[in-house]
Amino acid sequence: MLLPQATMSVPCVLTTAARTFTLAAGGLLRSRLLCPACSTITRKMSSERQMDHLERTANNNRQNAVYTAKVCGMMNESDTVKRLRLAVPPDFNFRAGQWVDFFIPGMETVGGFSMCSSPGLLQREGVIELAVKYAKHPPAHWIHTQCALGSQVAMRVGGDFFFDPAPSEPSVDLLLVAGGVGINPLYSILLHAADLLRCGHASGGRDYHIGSTHLCYSAKNSPELLFKNTIMEVCQEFPDKLSCKFHITQQSTNFEQQLQPYVSRGRITEAELQAHVDPQRTLCYLCGPPPMIQALSQTLTDLGLPKDRIIFEKWW
Repeated sequence: MLLPQATMSVPCVLTTAARTFTLAAGGLLRSRLLCPACSTITRKMSSERQMDHLERTANNNRQNAVYTAKVCGMMNESDTVKRLRLAVPPDFNFRAGQWVDFFIPGMETVGGFSMCSSPGLLQREGVIELAVKYAKHPPAHWIHTQCALGSQVAMRVGGDFFFDPAPSEPSVDLLLVAGGVGINPLYSILLHAADLLRCGHASGGRDYHIGSTHLCYSAKNSPELLFKNTIMEVCQEFPDKLSCKFHITQQSTNFEQQLQPYVSRGRITEAELQAHVDPQRTLCYLCGPPPMIQALSQTLTDLGLPKDRIIFEKWW
């Protein structure tokens, strides 16, 4: 059975005035408080409708803390994707690749969005960024139609898909494979790798041991390649460590000149993956539509990459 619907009061730590706002948490409770006898019914219902974010991620690790945040920047990343910058409290933290439960005041449905910024940006400026594609799903629709500068929300960090090496760990080579908006957590990981490389240069190589990182990123057309300019810039900053290839699947027109060295037509190929797979060193992160993850996971396994070195998001 379900416990009675409750409310959650979250202190607004981002303003000088002592204010609170209330979030309906019925959806939050449902994923955690179902009795064991109801599990069979839940699975049957889930097969008949699209599961929401909390149901999909019920078995993922989460932080306990729920933090308030304030929208301090907005921009259109593409025709269909809006990018938010959110100011967060000083004790907010996350690992590159993780997501947030996204609570909107007055809305029962909880969103789930991956961070597309690096932990380094959080340390430097006290902000995180999310890139959200337009959809009729209430949280995404709210972001595209009602969210404004100064809007306040609440967030809780979760996810087991992350890259967070310790300075003492041996280096690994990263292979990042993204499809569509699956680029978000992988972009965070790419930026984190670049930040760690900068730390290594600043310390004379005494800190983190960072291997190579290659990004394979597939999209329908070049306007839908999110963050492409920054991706190219960091690859140019560390040409011996970072590389990328953009794969465009549905564009007949010519590509922009600056993209041409990095782009190819068609899907991600086995040959490209093989060129960046070393079964002893490579750690692969996959994020994209389920059919893509399934197909490329099998390809990587066939290339000899152990299954425990193939990491992918499971809640798409």
